[in-house]
Amino acid sequence: MVERRSDHTVRVRSRSFPVLPLVAVAVLVVSACTSSGGSSVTAPDGTEVDLTHVGNVSAPDFPAGLEWLNVDEPLSLRDLRGKVVLLDFWTQGCINCIHIIPDLKRLEAQHPDTLVVVGVHSAKFDREGQIDAVRQSVVRYELEHPVVNDRDFTVWNAYNAQAWPTTVLIDPNGKIVGGHSGEGIYEIYGSVIATMVEEYGAAGLLDDRPLDVVLEAERAAPSVLAFPGSILADETTGRLFIADSNNHRILVTDLDGAILEVIGGPHGAGGDDDSYVDASFNRPQGMALDSAGRTLYVADLGNHLIRAVDLEARLVVTVAGTGEQGFEDPREPQPAVTTPLNSPWDVLVDGEQVHIAMSGQHQLWTLDLADSTVQTLAGSRREELRDGAALEAGFNQPSGLTSDGSVLYISDPEASAIRTLTLGGEPGSGEVGTLVGTGLFDFGDRDGRGDGVLLQHAISVVAVDGVVFFTDTYNHKIKVLDPRDRSVTTLAGIGAPGWSDGDGRTARFAEPSGISEANGILYVADTNNHLIRTIDIVTGTADTLTLQNLELARAAMSTDLRADRVRLDPVEVAPGNVTLSLVIEVPDGYKFNEQGAFTMEWTSASPAVAAFVGETTYRQVLPTFPREFAIDATGGETVLSAAATVYYCQAGEEDFCLIRDLEIEVPLTVASGQESGAASDVIEVRHVLPALDLPADPIV
Repeated sequence: MVERRSDHTVRVRSRSFPVLPLVAVAVLVVSACTSSGGSSVTAPDGTEVDLTHVGNVSAPDFPAGLEWLNVDEPLSLRDLRGKVVLLDFWTQGCINCIHIIPDLKRLEAQHPDTLVVVGVHSAKFDREGQIDAVRQSVVRYELEHPVVNDRDFTVWNAYNAQAWPTTVLIDPNGKIVGGHSGEGIYEIYGSVIATMVEEYGAAGLLDDRPLDVVLEAERAAPSVLAFPGSILADETTGRLFIADSNNHRILVTDLDGAILEVIGGPHGAGGDDDSYVDASFNRPQGMALDSAGRTLYVADLGNHLIRAVDLEARLVVTVAGTGEQGFEDPREPQPAVTTPLNSPWDVLVDGEQVHIAMSGQHQLWTLDLADSTVQTLAGSRREELRDGAALEAGFNQPSGLTSDGSVLYISDPEASAIRTLTLGGEPGSGEVGTLVGTGLFDFGDRDGRGDGVLLQHAISVVAVDGVVFFTDTYNHKIKVLDPRDRSVTTLAGIGAPGWSDGDGRTARFAEPSGISEANGILYVADTNNHLIRTIDIVTGTADTLTLQNLELARAAMSTDLRADRVRLDPVEVAPGNVTLSLVIEVPDGYKFNEQGAFTMEWTSASPAVAAFVGETTYRQVLPTFPREFAIDATGGETVLSAAATVYYCQAGEEDFCLIRDLEIEVPLTVASGQESGAASDVIEVRHVLPALDLPADPIV
């Protein structure tokens, strides 16, 4: 946990917090849930009721003019009278803030109508404060409670919050009961809230009417990928491994994007070891292959596990972690599968070692494959930018790992830094250095050299031919670092979120988080665009990788809402040569986007009834219609299916172009005998794409 101070100094606390008394709200800095003590209040029926947890300081209300998400109008604490209210001060890039989300959801599930969590997003980084970034995080972390964008720290300052995350408990009369800075909030608040709900309810002081919410997630456009967090390109076997994080699975494709395998996913988030179909992950992130190309190691972030995927046996097994978040610091080897981990974000294979970016406690660990033990590789657990001896150095949510064989390069996003660790000795024996980055609150977008460079929450790194390419995530750029002179230059991206291909000076990304390389091409997990992008290292030209064989991905989904499905009326045709004529139209005021190729592939469920002859695919930037496909029809019934990827947008609003996945089904009967005389020899398929459900302006 890091404290934010007006002079930009940083103080880091351990997980054990001293208890401080709750004083006036102007100086509210509490580290454990406290209470003003029991008190008697008058119930609506006039009786005196004793309550255990009663606040005596009025909670400051939300100022007018702030942006709100997940609700259809701004909230005030007066609107929430009769509710137990828990304020959650958070910022989206903070791993500790992410850690308490399961606790918040657990509390909400136990008290669905009497507890209201209000997320107060007080952004650390400039990018985090933009409303579209907050909206993406609300969807990504599946938040279903109201969220207010406190970009100017108005609410933060009113409550004198000092750290991310901070939570404040407010009673149904709008009074502050207590607060806490740090993780572990369920143990702190669970019994307190349960007691409040019981007592205030018995006194008739609770409002148990459900709060109206309008979820941002329900407005999200369908896509095959959902917040892909990482990618691994294997040049030797010509494969890509895509961490399709919010679909809780790994996609395996060739380097051209044809899906070969789906590992996990159909059952949603979980931590089951099993076959590809029955295994499960929870928001997987970084991946690494062993030297034989047989075993894929996965940082299973949400499960706090390291998983090993046997690519030949098609099995997933857990090789480190217990499935629970831990806070140990194993300076000596400990059994891997009985030692809890803390949000592992990336992995890197180094011979018989698998190095782990343990982002949740600001360390690097290593997994010894020979004896199945884990041990601290570097990091003191203090969140700070400190170089020196490995076990005394400080990291700041390390999230990306790469190596040139002798030096480990680490992305250190909370300090917007790229760090180094010398390799070759025993765990804990190396030296940590800093190539770029100067502190937890020093960030921006400035190329240059050494301490003159400013980044913004850079997440992923890959070493290629003596330089390090990395995702400057919150600057929406791909940059290159030369370790020899500590120089940094931009390869691609204009510094504003969006999606467009082209040369490096015009290409756009949206919080790219993963990067890998094969054959001189960078593969990028363009996380908030839900896409995989490619960049030519020499020219900087960016393109969008079109995924193929989408039926494999969709068959392995835990939900069927990821693509638009259109089932047309049944069609009857005569046997013989049949033409399928296809027309796809955009709605009025829209256009096909010139940056992405329309891609469609037709298949027949029963080729013996009706088989496509010749070309069954169509791929074209700015497609033209009608397109015709030839069919040899015999007799019987089948279904013709098309899987398409469509790029279109409102004319004049190219920054908001989206990719839509479309499935079309045409039930087909091939007439026989005398019935064939009235049947047609042409199948006409016409579909008008829907108007895009673009994000609305936030509620203010």
